[in-house]
Amino acid sequence: MTGLLQRLRERKLVQWALAYLAGAWVLLQVIGLIGQQFDWPPGLLRGITVAAGVGFFIVLVLAWYHGERGEQRVSGTELLIVALLLVIGGGLLLRFGPEKEKGTEAIKSDTPKQQATSGSLIASVPVSDKSIAVLPFANLSDDKANAFFANGIQDEILTKLSKIGALRVISRTSTQRYASAPENLAEIARQLGVANILEGSVQKAGNTVHINVQLIGAAKDEHLWAESYNRTLDDIFGVEGEVAQAVADALKATLTGTERQAVRAKGTENPKALEAYLHGRALDNAQYTYAGSIRAIDNYFDAVREDPRFAQAWAAAAVAMSNLYLNGVDIERSTPEAIRHAADTALTLQPALAESLLAQGAYLYRVERNFPAAVDAYQRALAQQPGDVDIIAELMFIVRRMGRWDEAIALYRKAIELDPGNVSIRVQGACEVFLRLRRFEETRTYLEAALKIAPDDTAAPGCLAQVDMLLGRLDAAQRWLARIPEDSFEPNEAEARMRILTLLRDEAALARFMRDAESRDDAALSGDAIEGLVRLAVVQRANGHAESARKTFERLARAFGKIRGGIDHVTEVGPLSPLVYAGLGDWDKALDAAHHQIAITTKDANETAVAKITLAQVHALHGDRDAAIAMLPELLSIPSGVTPALLALDPSWDPIRDDPRFIALTKQPTTEYKGASPR
Repeated sequence: MTGLLQRLRERKLVQWALAYLAGAWVLLQVIGLIGQQFDWPPGLLRGITVAAGVGFFIVLVLAWYHGERGEQRVSGTELLIVALLLVIGGGLLLRFGPEKEKGTEAIKSDTPKQQATSGSLIASVPVSDKSIAVLPFANLSDDKANAFFANGIQDEILTKLSKIGALRVISRTSTQRYASAPENLAEIARQLGVANILEGSVQKAGNTVHINVQLIGAAKDEHLWAESYNRTLDDIFGVEGEVAQAVADALKATLTGTERQAVRAKGTENPKALEAYLHGRALDNAQYTYAGSIRAIDNYFDAVREDPRFAQAWAAAAVAMSNLYLNGVDIERSTPEAIRHAADTALTLQPALAESLLAQGAYLYRVERNFPAAVDAYQRALAQQPGDVDIIAELMFIVRRMGRWDEAIALYRKAIELDPGNVSIRVQGACEVFLRLRRFEETRTYLEAALKIAPDDTAAPGCLAQVDMLLGRLDAAQRWLARIPEDSFEPNEAEARMRILTLLRDEAALARFMRDAESRDDAALSGDAIEGLVRLAVVQRANGHAESARKTFERLARAFGKIRGGIDHVTEVGPLSPLVYAGLGDWDKALDAAHHQIAITTKDANETAVAKITLAQVHALHGDRDAAIAMLPELLSIPSGVTPALLALDPSWDPIRDDPRFIALTKQPTTEYKGASPR
């Protein structure tokens, strides 16, 4: 050992090692900075790092070989060989490293093109023999008004199946476009990416209910299980759990003790409460409309009046009311107090129920705006109901508000993988995540895939119109709008129409679209209606109709005072209120309101961007060019910000439109947000 140490000292091996490590460390720091500046691929940087590690051992070998009594005689040729080895090693790593990385990434999350393929919508995911889709149940009742009962039974069976972690269950949203007993089961299964189909029918006559259910292995059209249930309304409770357990047994899916208990649990044993609840679920599931939600809440409250211990009905009421509250609809009933009471009641009655946890998440998310606590509630709900894609979608919406864009993208792709035919999630995710990141081509890919699934869908064209609008292609945007009924006031469609008509400065068309809202009482205006009226007033002012604009702004200011609980909770209203005060010439109030909106939305990546845009617009309208223009570079780069085309077209920027600095910003290329991981 002494001799070895002596030889190490003679050959100065330690000194060479330390010198090389120090030099390599400095070199890697410099390369890292250069790589960041020029956006070098991660594979290249890793290749250089590994090559430097290989070089360390080569230098040690050469130092040992040439060390004679402390003198180092390494020739220039040998140094050149070391350099060539490092270059070759780095080149090989660069050549093969990224390919491996791409392969891994493809396994983790499909690219948009893979997700969007027609035919089998889940071609990249192996079909599990424990995957199942529940088709709409046929209503065989003589009274066609009993269709809600068939829909409700199907929905309850789906809910029970989604509580079984061993099963992959396709959502009702994906299956509702199919017939109850189609002939092409194999093709439908291929489109949905499942191995099994559950069909059923319900016949309700007076107090008796007859339910037929059959499970079919789609590939061979093989009947795996079937059962008929003849019940009265007094003993129908729990039939959905019996079906779910039988399906799991037929597919050899093992339930945990907790899952078995959740599947067997009965929500109520009161027939009137059950009927009212199923009525509400049918309305909630039929279409996403404010009017439908209001009627559904009526039914949920009918249910809890019949059975005050019906936790599912309390939870459903809380979720529906939270959505109306956030949008400034049904404000007399959908109050923070009412939502909290319903959510807390559900949680008190059944604290482990997924629906109770969902209600808590909805209250925390939409009322309290406590996003971390809401995420925790939704994650606990997902643990209880692992097959529920709607919970995954809710998590996606929350984390994108928190600015966790990579996580939102991963949740979106997971939702599509699990539920490829869910047009609602496809469209909402594309609009709420990819569009806000200005990843326009990906947005188009997902939306066009949604239209292949549901050609008559109107939300997808509404979002596609916004893609073209943000790029300044107003003719193309209008062609998308032409596919939407002119009287449609659904959120995506209405927002697209209002924004595009604003950019076109089409006062007459915007006034026609807002005719119904203008006729309503101030206190009855929804958030969407108020947004439309703000846009109408902006266009009226831009078109030189100052008196009309003043009357519209005055009407909006009155409406603000009548919104119960204030305007801050209405996402469409609060950030727009400064424009109303600016329109009335009250600049101090406009600036105070704009700064207030920024202060209360700092934890919301979407709303804080909107609030900052409004502050910049107030500065512009007030003639403070320096303050307005100073804010624009940030707003052109952050998610949910502006694009150069919007600056060029939006009438709110008219007072500073001739400023050379502003003109230069409108001519910049539109860029993606770089904070989220690239494709």
